[in-house]
Amino acid sequence: MYKAYKFRLKPNTEQEIALAKSFGCCRWFWNYSLNLCQETYKTTGKGLTRNYIQGLLPSLKKSYDWLTDAYSQC
Repeated sequence: MYKAYKFRLKPNTEQEIALAKSFGCCRWFWNYSLNLCQETYKTTGKGLTRNYIQGLLPSLKKSYDWLTDAYSQC
């Protein structure tokens, strides 16, 4: 027998804005990382490690101030 739990979030306006910012930052970093991995693989034939990609985030946060709007665990 399978069990499932469904939850519905009902954020207020302030929380909706915070969620939208966090999702936007996470989506941007995902797409940036994906593009970087694909370009690196095309040129070198080798992929990038997870640790290397995560190591880029602090320098990107300095370059793009709006990335600090997202929670660090996103």
